[in-house]
Amino acid sequence: MSVQRWISVFLLLLVNVLPVQAGNGWSTVARPSVGAPEVIGSYAAGCIAGAAPLPLIGEGYQVMRPSRNRYYGHPRLIRFVEQLGQQVSAHGGRLLIGDLGQPRGGPMPNGHRSHQSGLDVDVWFLQQPRERTLSPADTEQIEMPSMIYATKGTLNPARWSPRYRDALKLAAQAPDVERIFVNAIIKQALCESEPDRRWLEKVRPWWGHDAHFHVRLACPPDSEQCKAQKPLPMDDGCDADLRHWVQDLVQAARSPKPYRKPEPPSADRLPAACTAVLYGSTAWKAP
Repeated sequence: MSVQRWISVFLLLLVNVLPVQAGNGWSTVARPSVGAPEVIGSYAAGCIAGAAPLPLIGEGYQVMRPSRNRYYGHPRLIRFVEQLGQQVSAHGGRLLIGDLGQPRGGPMPNGHRSHQSGLDVDVWFLQQPRERTLSPADTEQIEMPSMIYATKGTLNPARWSPRYRDALKLAAQAPDVERIFVNAIIKQALCESEPDRRWLEKVRPWWGHDAHFHVRLACPPDSEQCKAQKPLPMDDGCDADLRHWVQDLVQAARSPKPYRKPEPPSADRLPAACTAVLYGSTAWKAP
């Protein structure tokens, strides 16, 4: 048996000895694996080898909640955040960056079911002036303010700013971006206010996302094991389906049901190659 084959068998057997559970291995590993970057699996059931860290402070952005250690991603994602920060900085703002992914991706013990493959990032709508950086304490404590009146189905004009729309549009126009998730009420407001809605094609409604927008990059060319999502419809999404989203959100806000905390995402569906990413020092591909 070749050395590579032996290592592959050993790592597969290791799953039965060291169960890969959310919050067990993936959320406690401190650093990325070494080697070339590679996305393995899907956004909600995957991992990343050779991830890169996003510097906590850069031109036009600052990472929030750095104690979570969720500021890693594929180099394309790091480059996207840095370039978006530079664009926002040119207009006098500083982005607040939420979660990217864990050092080796994989399921998180709380907060997300996706963000597993190093291709997702949350960007707060709230911005800071370009010249201001937050203290370490502030990055852990400041809350994300909602931009909507959920019970009315409208934006909150006291909080919403054209600068937030501009940052969202810049992100949507980036070539590597596959789609962006926002609250349906925000999407509807943009559908009603934008004279040219073509840039809204990538902006899609999803639950929550009233205080931030979630950017998802497409599978990079260097990652053959990356599982892409189905293509988006070839339209701007400003249709009856969006109105139904808004109606459902308003109804849920007016008649809230008891909150049931969801179970953390399971690692059971991860590709076998992710075992080597978690427990090994280099990326591994199945023979």
